Amino acid sequence: MKKIILLLAFTTISCFQAERNCKDFKTGKFSFETTVKGIKKVTIFERNDSLETATYDGKTEISSVRWVNDCEYIVKNLHPKNMEEHKAVDIKILTTSKNSYTFEYGIVGSSKTAIGTAIKIE
Repeated sequence: MKKIILLLAFTTISCFQAERNCKDFKTGKFSFETTVKGIKKVTIFERNDSLETATYDGKTEISSVRWVNDCEYIVKNLHPKNMEEHKAVDIKILTTSKNSYTFEYGIVGSSKTAIGTAIKIE
Protein backbone atom coordinates (compact mmCIF):
# COMPACT_ATOMS: atom_id res chain seq x y z
CA MET A 1 0.00 0.00 0.00
CA LYS A 2 2.82 2.40 0.86
CA LYS A 3 4.43 1.76 -2.52
CA ILE A 4 1.21 2.67 -4.34
CA ILE A 5 0.85 5.91 -2.36
CA LEU A 6 4.48 6.85 -3.06
CA LEU A 7 4.02 6.07 -6.75
CA LEU A 8 0.87 8.21 -6.94
CA ALA A 9 2.56 11.08 -5.10
CA PHE A 10 5.59 10.94 -7.39
CA THR A 11 3.39 10.82 -10.51
CA THR A 12 1.31 13.77 -9.32
CA ILE A 13 4.38 15.89 -8.48
CA SER A 14 6.10 15.10 -11.78
CA CYS A 15 3.01 16.26 -13.70
CA PHE A 16 3.39 19.73 -12.25
CA GLN A 17 7.06 20.35 -13.01
CA ALA A 18 7.68 23.77 -14.54
CA GLU A 19 8.54 23.91 -18.22
CA ARG A 20 12.21 24.70 -18.88
CA ASN A 21 13.16 24.97 -22.54
CA CYS A 22 16.13 27.20 -21.78
CA LYS A 23 17.85 26.67 -25.13
CA ASP A 24 14.98 28.57 -26.80
CA PHE A 25 16.15 31.71 -24.96
CA LYS A 26 19.93 31.59 -25.42
CA THR A 27 19.71 34.12 -28.24
CA GLY A 28 17.24 36.80 -29.23
CA LYS A 29 15.89 40.22 -28.31
CA PHE A 30 14.10 40.58 -24.98
CA SER A 31 12.25 43.08 -22.80
CA PHE A 32 12.41 43.17 -18.99
CA GLU A 33 10.33 45.49 -16.79
CA THR A 34 11.06 46.42 -13.18
CA THR A 35 9.92 49.09 -10.75
CA VAL A 36 12.54 51.36 -9.19
CA LYS A 37 11.35 53.78 -6.49
CA GLY A 38 7.80 53.53 -7.81
CA ILE A 39 8.78 54.18 -11.44
CA LYS A 40 8.47 51.49 -14.13
CA LYS A 41 11.77 50.93 -15.93
CA VAL A 42 12.18 48.88 -19.11
CA THR A 43 15.38 47.21 -20.25
CA ILE A 44 15.69 45.97 -23.83
CA PHE A 45 18.50 43.51 -24.37
CA GLU A 46 19.75 41.43 -27.24
CA ARG A 47 21.85 38.34 -26.62
CA ASN A 48 23.83 36.04 -28.83
CA ASP A 49 25.72 33.11 -27.38
CA SER A 50 28.58 35.17 -25.90
CA LEU A 51 27.50 38.86 -25.85
CA GLU A 52 24.56 40.82 -24.51
CA THR A 53 23.74 44.43 -25.40
CA ALA A 54 21.31 46.08 -22.99
CA THR A 55 19.64 49.50 -23.14
CA TYR A 56 18.31 50.88 -19.85
CA ASP A 57 17.46 54.49 -19.00
CA GLY A 58 18.90 55.64 -22.34
CA LYS A 59 22.28 54.00 -21.66
CA THR A 60 23.67 51.02 -23.57
CA GLU A 61 25.95 48.43 -21.99
CA ILE A 62 27.74 45.50 -23.58
CA SER A 63 28.37 42.45 -21.42
CA SER A 64 30.06 39.12 -21.92
CA VAL A 65 27.87 36.06 -21.49
CA ARG A 66 29.27 32.83 -20.08
CA TRP A 67 26.86 29.91 -20.00
CA VAL A 68 27.31 27.69 -16.93
CA ASN A 69 24.73 25.22 -18.26
CA ASP A 70 21.64 25.40 -20.50
CA CYS A 71 19.65 27.31 -17.86
CA GLU A 72 22.26 29.44 -16.09
CA TYR A 73 24.64 32.12 -17.29
CA ILE A 74 26.83 34.92 -15.96
CA VAL A 75 26.96 38.41 -17.48
CA LYS A 76 29.85 40.81 -16.90
CA ASN A 77 29.92 44.39 -18.14
CA LEU A 78 32.77 44.81 -20.64
CA HIS A 79 33.11 48.60 -20.09
CA PRO A 80 32.28 49.31 -16.43
CA LYS A 81 32.16 52.95 -15.40
CA ASN A 82 32.11 52.39 -11.62
CA MET A 83 32.73 49.69 -9.01
CA GLU A 84 29.10 48.51 -9.06
CA GLU A 85 29.31 47.78 -12.82
CA HIS A 86 32.43 45.64 -12.27
CA LYS A 87 30.33 43.00 -10.49
CA ALA A 88 29.17 39.99 -12.50
CA VAL A 89 25.52 38.93 -12.37
CA ASP A 90 24.41 35.29 -12.16
CA ILE A 91 21.14 34.54 -13.96
CA LYS A 92 19.23 31.26 -13.54
CA ILE A 93 16.25 30.51 -15.78
CA LEU A 94 13.58 28.97 -13.55
CA THR A 95 10.67 28.45 -15.96
CA THR A 96 9.91 29.09 -19.61
CA SER A 97 6.79 29.57 -21.69
CA LYS A 98 6.25 30.09 -25.40
CA ASN A 99 7.71 33.63 -25.50
CA SER A 100 9.06 34.37 -22.01
CA TYR A 101 11.14 33.06 -19.16
CA THR A 102 11.19 33.68 -15.43
CA PHE A 103 14.61 34.00 -13.89
CA GLU A 104 16.42 34.55 -10.62
CA TYR A 105 19.31 36.99 -10.65
CA GLY A 106 21.88 38.40 -8.27
CA ILE A 107 25.45 39.60 -7.92
CA VAL A 108 27.91 36.69 -8.03
CA GLY A 109 28.93 35.87 -4.46
CA SER A 110 25.92 37.57 -2.85
CA SER A 111 23.02 35.68 -1.30
CA LYS A 112 20.56 38.46 -2.22
CA THR A 113 18.56 37.61 -5.35
CA ALA A 114 15.51 38.87 -7.18
CA ILE A 115 13.04 37.33 -9.62
CA GLY A 116 12.16 38.74 -13.03
CA THR A 117 10.48 37.81 -16.29
CA ALA A 118 11.92 38.49 -19.73
CA ILE A 119 9.72 38.53 -22.80
CA LYS A 120 11.16 37.55 -26.17
CA ILE A 121 10.31 40.28 -28.67
CA GLU A 122 12.32 38.97 -31.65
